[in-house]
Formats: sequence, C-alpha cells, structure tokens
Amino acid sequence: MATPIKRIEKDFLLKALYDEQIPVMHIKSQTQYILMVEKPTKGQMFFKSDRPIEGLKVRKKLDLLFDYRGQVIIFTTEVSSFKDDQIITEEPEFLYKNLSRSFSRVTTPQDLQVQFTFLGDRYSLSYPKTTEFEGEDPGELIKSIDPKNLSGLIEQMEAWIKVYASGYKLVIFKDTKPANTEERVVAEMGKSLFLTSVNAALPKDDPYPKKRLITEDAFKRYLESTGVDIQYVDDAYRKFIRQKLESGITSDLYVPILFQEYVLGHIHMWINKDGMLPFDYGVIDTLYQFAKILANSLKINGYFETGKLKNNPFEGKIIDISASGLLFTYPGTEFSTTLMPDNELSVLLKTPRRTVNAKAKIVRRYKDNIQGYFGCRFLDMEPEDLRFLFEYIYGKPFTDLDAAFIAGQV
Repeated sequence: MATPIKRIEKDFLLKALYDEQIPVMHIKSQTQYILMVEKPTKGQMFFKSDRPIEGLKVRKKLDLLFDYRGQVIIFTTEVSSFKDDQIITEEPEFLYKNLSRSFSRVTTPQDLQVQFTFLGDRYSLSYPKTTEFEGEDPGELIKSIDPKNLSGLIEQMEAWIKVYASGYKLVIFKDTKPANTEERVVAEMGKSLFLTSVNAALPKDDPYPKKRLITEDAFKRYLESTGVDIQYVDDAYRKFIRQKLESGITSDLYVPILFQEYVLGHIHMWINKDGMLPFDYGVIDTLYQFAKILANSLKINGYFETGKLKNNPFEGKIIDISASGLLFTYPGTEFSTTLMPDNELSVLLKTPRRTVNAKAKIVRRYKDNIQGYFGCRFLDMEPEDLRFLFEYIYGKPFTDLDAAFIAGQV
C-alpha cells in the first residue's frame, strides 16, 4: 500500500523539488503536463506548467507525482489561484511512496466504455456470508482421492484427525444455524478459532499472509458486537477460556469450510485426553486444506447447482484508470455485495480504435451510504494490449523512459 511520508522527509522532498528542479507530472484527459516548482515551499507551492492545464479551477484538487532517485512520490494539493501557466496551490498535507499500483491513475477518457463479467460460476446460497472471498483452488495436499468421492474424502480426513485429536465433529450449516459462541464467531469472520492450549489464550497475531485466525483482539471485538459492554469484554473473554478448561478440553480448533463468500460449516477437532500434544500451526494448515478440498468436492457433486446465478455482464461507473488497473463504483445493492476482494473479473475495454479483453482482480473495496467502490488490478495483460492501453490513457508513446518514470514501487 502507499505509505505516508513522515514530516521531516516530506519537507526534504518539497525542498528538493525546488533546489534540484525535479519535474512534477500531472495527467488529465490523455494529456501529460510537466510542472516545475518556482519558489521554495512555505505553506504554498508555486508551479509553472509547460502549458495551461485544461479545466483548471480554484479549489480544484490537483493530483501530482514525481520521481526522486527511482522512488515515485505522489501527492494531492488544492489550487489557490492560477493564470495561464502559473499555478499556486496549498502545501500538501501528505506525500506518499511505496505505491501499490504500477502506473499513475487518471480520469477516465470520455469515449471509453467498460463492461465486466465474473470469471467462473457465482452462487446465491443460504449459508452464512463473510466479507471476504475464497478462491476455489483445492490445493495439492491430497492427490490420491477422487474429488467426486465425498465419503472417501471424509474417511481420509477422519483417519488423519484421529492421529492428532481425541475427538472431532463435522458441521454443515445447511439444515442448522450456528449455535454456540464458537460457531457464530467462525461463521461471521470466516476464520479459524484456535486454542493451542486453554492455559494460554487466542493468538495475539495472525502469521498467515492471507489472514486465517481469529485473534484475541478480533474475538473481543466480536463480543462487543454481540452486546457485551466494553467494560465487561475482558471478563467475558476470560470466562470463555475458563469454560474450555472446565470442560476438560486442553487444545481446541475450529476451521471454517469456505466456498466463495460463504461459510458452509466447520470442522471442529479437540483434545481432552492426557498424553497428546497440543495443536500447532501445521495441524491448522492440513485441516485448512481438507476444508478447501471438502468445499470443492461439494461443488463437484452438485450441492450448489440450485443456487447458481446467471453470469450476465454488468457495467460500473469508472472513477479512474491506469495501465495497471481501475477504480469503479456500483450502486449499493444485493449484487454489489458479491463484488469482493479476490474476485476475478473479465473486463471489456471498448475504445473507438480498439477493444481490449482483459482479466482483473478486485484488490480493495470500500463503500459509503450510496454505493460501493472497487479497486481492480489487471492480470496478465497481453503486451500489445498494455502498450495500446497506455498510449490511449496517457496520450503518448509507451517508452522505457516513461515506464520507469510512472512505474510505482510495488
């Protein structure tokens, strides 16, 4: 993600823009403008542009970027006044580095039409939903079993669990709803509840890159969301741990069975006998793979067919676009809730001169009271399509020098 630059470094960089006469770039309506800083920055910035900027207005936000020794820096500032190619703006509050996208985003060209379609099948199911999307890759842990053989898969999983646990339970939320605290928190968060030892506590941190565990803080926030007063949350948490110990359980693990944005159920395994080693992260990894394969097996065996949705193309309002991705909005409807991070989409980019077929992944999502906003990254775009899109968006040839200037530090 883009990282805000600290005050001392920010002041240094703004001074360098004037002292070293570093060019600053602004891109709008397929036109690139180069601005130079004419005076030292002291509350205001004084720019001279290589040409008058079309559509410039007082109090309008100006998105700018520059390259300082291989590091691309971006910032937004507000126009105070301008005349021809002379522009005065407010000093920016923040500068950002370590950009998470590879090219600068610009306002969408007016003659660009964009259409989306989900890649793969989508479903409307009656299971609990999470706010994240789980891909359908079943993993490579178990290669010796036919995914259509659901009973064989369950037998193999049971045999493995018996080596590490004194008991286990497989629960599917088809005909039953999440009943106890453990089931409800797992169903809501779509993550694993893990107690390596009830003498300890829930994990303080989640070591997985794509988070899998319900941490202590997350569990306490869940308790608050259920109506527990904040001053009693710690007591409720300690009571939860204590009840495990009193029930005789010494190690406990709930792993959700995830399919797309749905929690189909969970696999619960526990230890309540002496002489068995407590669960570790290796146990979580293996059980997580079993859960993925189980979800895939249920799909292959047609358990979700009645909930399959028609995969119709849809259009969103494009806010901005770059050669590496785009940001679009969609009204806050039931359909918009199915647009989740890690969803992959087929994207049709229609211009007067050429149509580009691309794939994109939703990498971030946020919403307001009216609509959802979805940031997408293009995937594996063909080189000739990338070159065309670059030249179409930025209105200039795609050269190695330009790519080096605009490319962010991922």
